[in-house]
Amino acid sequence: MHTTQTFRHVSYLWDEAKALELAGNEVDLFIYRSNLLGADLRLTNYAGGNTSVKITETDPLTGQPVEVMWVKGSGGDIGTLTKAGCANLYVDRLKALKNRYRGLEFEDEMVELFNHCLFDPKCAAPSIDTPLHGLLPYKHIDHLHPDALIAIAASKDGETIMKEIWGDQLAWIPWQRPGFDLGLQLEKAVTDNPNLRGIILGGHGLFTWGSTSYESYINTLEVIEQASEYLNANYGKKRAVFGGQKLENTDAETRKARAAELIPTLRGLASSYRRMLGHFTDDARVLEFVNSNDLDKLAPLGTSCPDHFLRTKIRPLVLEPADTLILKSAEELKTYLVEQFEAYRADYAAYYERCKHDNSPAMRDPNPVVILWPQVGMFTFSKDKQTARVASEFYINAINVMKGAEAVSEYVGLPEQEAFDIEYWLLEEAKLQRMPKPKSLSGRIAFVTGGTGGIGKAICEVLLQNGACVVAADRDRLDDVQTELRRQYGKDSTITAAIDVTSTDVIAESLKQSALQFGGVDIVVNCAGLSISKPLADHTEKDWDILQDVLVKGQFLVTQKAVEILRKQKLDGDIVNIASKNALFAGPNNVGYGTAKAAQLHMSRLLAAELGPEKIRVNTVNPDAVLRGSKIWESGWAEGRAKAYGIAMEDLPAHYAKRTLLNEEILPEDIAKAVLVFVDGSLGKSTGNVLNVDGGVAVAFVR
Repeated sequence: MHTTQTFRHVSYLWDEAKALELAGNEVDLFIYRSNLLGADLRLTNYAGGNTSVKITETDPLTGQPVEVMWVKGSGGDIGTLTKAGCANLYVDRLKALKNRYRGLEFEDEMVELFNHCLFDPKCAAPSIDTPLHGLLPYKHIDHLHPDALIAIAASKDGETIMKEIWGDQLAWIPWQRPGFDLGLQLEKAVTDNPNLRGIILGGHGLFTWGSTSYESYINTLEVIEQASEYLNANYGKKRAVFGGQKLENTDAETRKARAAELIPTLRGLASSYRRMLGHFTDDARVLEFVNSNDLDKLAPLGTSCPDHFLRTKIRPLVLEPADTLILKSAEELKTYLVEQFEAYRADYAAYYERCKHDNSPAMRDPNPVVILWPQVGMFTFSKDKQTARVASEFYINAINVMKGAEAVSEYVGLPEQEAFDIEYWLLEEAKLQRMPKPKSLSGRIAFVTGGTGGIGKAICEVLLQNGACVVAADRDRLDDVQTELRRQYGKDSTITAAIDVTSTDVIAESLKQSALQFGGVDIVVNCAGLSISKPLADHTEKDWDILQDVLVKGQFLVTQKAVEILRKQKLDGDIVNIASKNALFAGPNNVGYGTAKAAQLHMSRLLAAELGPEKIRVNTVNPDAVLRGSKIWESGWAEGRAKAYGIAMEDLPAHYAKRTLLNEEILPEDIAKAVLVFVDGSLGKSTGNVLNVDGGVAVAFVR
């Protein structure tokens, strides 16, 4: 039984009861250890670092025992690692590759040779770090990117500081790009000093190990804890953190309001190469950095750890302080931001030209990934929400590293040529080329009113299935629907937002949440609705007003506020209004609802005519008799329609199906598919159109 350890700067998560359940299965314990290490972002960043274990397996060909290394595969994340995400290799074959290694100029060819060392040919692809584990003699190995360690590894006096803290317990290997040669250097370091407990890779990270999974875990935590203690003892000792505060913080509400106003414009500019999704944070660590005296000195140096750099680009774009920018007129602000982006792109292109090789891949997107706004926070942009969020986390890692390095020495960024050689590494390019083709709505943000109801939720799901990020705006079931959609489509995919479509202020707040969460909006689906079916004599003024307010005024106000964001982005967009067959067909006992639906339909035509020159398409979907899951049919509408047709309520589905030309019941997902056709590019040159999804009702044909 191990004694629980106490740490101040890292999380001790080892559960002895859980470990005992896994006892006897070294791979399961290795996975368990990996997940615990990956759960604490102070230990390593998302998808950063790797872990391994060497065990004895039975060779399927010879039946003899052989040593096999299980190691995190390429592109995986130790926090969520499973066996399926691991590569497993014969250790003797991996070591035998030393006889094939031809030197630094031939590093890339070694990666292909790793495939000839696989124990299970169907396992995950080995990463470039595989020899760094395989050539070390230890059973359990952790390679992590802890901020505290990298702060020392990326400081001018890092090796001296290492010796001050750990004496001869750790060794130092100067910065070098990962590969087989670095593995050989690790091997030599432990051969020369077999009593080492770990190795620091200059500017990069940490290697630690143990004879058991638990010993490796504890060794890793202890080394990182000691580094953290050292840094904390030195913060503010030599000089104020980041040279002290230069700018005053604004309050949280003001920061978020300013961020929501600016982020759609930033997103539009950042999307000149491909449509991007955004992330905003006003984390205290970010504010400490962007409001400091050292911002202008440190930000241009870029990051040090290659994992940080690959996610955040060569350097961030730094804007003028908020108090300065908000004084500019709208036109002045637009001009300023355009100039800043153009200068960044030109600087990036110059960096590419200075550093490229004859066989370098073509220059990629020259727009910034990280944008720092003093007094407000940090924006990050990438091809999907998760990558944008992770880029933000990585830059916070970089801030932590700069803070620590400057406290104990002087921060040293990755040399420009080294940074380029990693960013445009042919192996990285090959990995990018293997990425799956984006879904039709990747990079798009949908705002769906009535998003937790039957039709609205079905629309949200279809859009999510096709790669969009979705804001489901409604009055109720917000928590339940958000939990359900995130469980099925990922935590970064969707949020719910409270909305009252009759209130301009509430609508604006809902759209603000869309901007802060994802960067703006591209697709607006006006699906919020209600229905009242009564004869003229029974129809009250209150009935009339609520139908007009929710269906007509609601569609108008949501569209009006959403178009403000669309215009800031200057990207194309889609508005799809869910009307009804009743917009075209005059049925009995339906004067209030039918009039409102007709108004919705004609408003769509008017908006299409107005917004078309801005590449904003406006189209209408006309459902009919969507019974299952619809909030409308939970009200008195079904009873009213049954009475109007002289039938029992339970006979309504069959009645509606039989009156259609196709004799089909209409489901919420049928409406969702119609929305998809309008927004996924299939009808990219269509606006002002009406798509009936009613099974075929001749009296409602458009004519």
